[in-house]
Amino acid sequence: MFRVRTIIAACLTLWSMAAHGEPTRYVIDIANSTVSYTVPFGPDKVAGTMPVVSADILLDFVQNARSSVSVVINAAGATANFAFAEQALKGPKVLDTAAHPKITFQSSAIRMETDEADVDGRVTIRGVTRPVRLNVKVFRQQGTEAGDLSKIAVHITGAVRRSDFGATGWDDMVGDVVTILVVARLERG
Repeated sequence: MFRVRTIIAACLTLWSMAAHGEPTRYVIDIANSTVSYTVPFGPDKVAGTMPVVSADILLDFVQNARSSVSVVINAAGATANFAFAEQALKGPKVLDTAAHPKITFQSSAIRMETDEADVDGRVTIRGVTRPVRLNVKVFRQQGTEAGDLSKIAVHITGAVRRSDFGATGWDDMVGDVVTILVVARLERG
């Protein structure tokens, strides 16, 4: 019950602030944010992370159309839970990071409700751009007072098909659907 009241109070505060002004710019805390992925590998999973290079985040909780998110991820800095997978991931048959060292995301529509949002956008991997929908949950960071949204945390989930981007290497061993989980800490900029 405490969590629900805290979230509602935080959102009402942000809504009232946004209703009287411009959208709120947030800055990502890169050191305390992670982009992780998993993909089936036979009966197991390949899992790893990719570092965030930059993010431009503008949120308006009242007029969602004024919100936008743009993110750049360092594909060349990707890690995997075992060495062969990491080498294959960065190689020419999957991400081809020598030619395409970055992955980008640009939102096209954001629909927010209380502490959750659907974010439509376009992701570019290997130079190929495709639409994607992400689910976002917003939380007030621990240690902040109720109603204080100067620091928020977001949990983002989604999935892409690697074949949609030409990342088809080892498709006889590695699954096509890549699940994405982003945990990001944001501060009002």
